[in-house]
Amino acid sequence: MITAIIQARMSSSRLPGKVLLDIAGQPMLVHMVERARCARSIKQVVVATTTDPSDDPIEQLCAERGYDCFRGSLPDVLDRYTQAARQFEAHTIVRLTADCPLLDPAVLDLTVEALAGNDFAANRLPPPWTRSLPIGLDVEVVTREALEHAWVEAQERYQREHVLPYIYEGTVFDQAANDIGTAGFYICNGTSPRGFKIVQLHHKPDHGVRRWTVDTPEDLELVRQVFAHLPDPLHCSWLDVLAVFERQPELIQINAQVVHKTAFDTDKRL
Repeated sequence: MITAIIQARMSSSRLPGKVLLDIAGQPMLVHMVERARCARSIKQVVVATTTDPSDDPIEQLCAERGYDCFRGSLPDVLDRYTQAARQFEAHTIVRLTADCPLLDPAVLDLTVEALAGNDFAANRLPPPWTRSLPIGLDVEVVTREALEHAWVEAQERYQREHVLPYIYEGTVFDQAANDIGTAGFYICNGTSPRGFKIVQLHHKPDHGVRRWTVDTPEDLELVRQVFAHLPDPLHCSWLDVLAVFERQPELIQINAQVVHKTAFDTDKRL
C-alpha cells in the first residue's frame, strides 16, 4: 500500500504551533491532509506526531476530522516513520511535512511514479543538492525495505531527525536528463555510496529559488496572501500558484530573506 505519512509537531523552532495555524479558514495540517488525499497514487494518509503532551492538539484534530494518527518519538523521526509504516502496513512510504500547504497532488504522483525500480525518489533534496521545483512542493518516496534498512543502520543525529539522509547522502547524479512525458518534467538517476538507487524529479524552467513552505512568520504571511488569490485552494495546481506570482510579483519579497535549512541542521533543543 502506498501511504503518505505527514510529520507534524507543535514545537517548531521558528514558528511554534505552525501546523495548526489558520490559512484560509482551515488549520495548515488540514490543507496538507486533504491535498495529499487528492493524489491518485495515495491509498491512505497518516499524520505522524509525537508522544509529547504539546502535540495532544494534533491528535485531537485528527480524531475530530477522522484522520489516521500515529504518535511516536519526538527527536527520532526516522523511528516515528518506521513504526508508523509498520502499524499501517505501508509498502511504499511518501514522506511529507505538515508545513507545505501548497503541495501539488499531481507533482506528488509524478514523484511516486519515478520510484519505479528504485529505492528512493524525491522532487527536491536539501542543500548542497540543487532543486528546480519550489521549496514547499517537497515529496520524498521510499520503499519499505530501504526505510527499514535506514532504521537499523543510521546512527547520526541528523540522519534520525531528517529521516532519509542515510539513504541519499553522497549521491552523485548522472548528467543525463530523462524525459518522463509530462511537460517540463524530467528525472536524473544516481546511486548512493551505500548502494541505494536514487532518482530526483526536476522541472525546466527552474523554479528552485521559490520558497512556498511555512517555517517562519514571513513564510506564513506569504502563503496566506497566495491562498487569498486562489479561486479554489484545495484543487489548485502549482502552476496556479505560479500564476499568482506572475500577477502579484511583489509577493515574493515577503519571505525573500528567509534562509532554508540544510540536511545537516538539527534542532538543538531535542
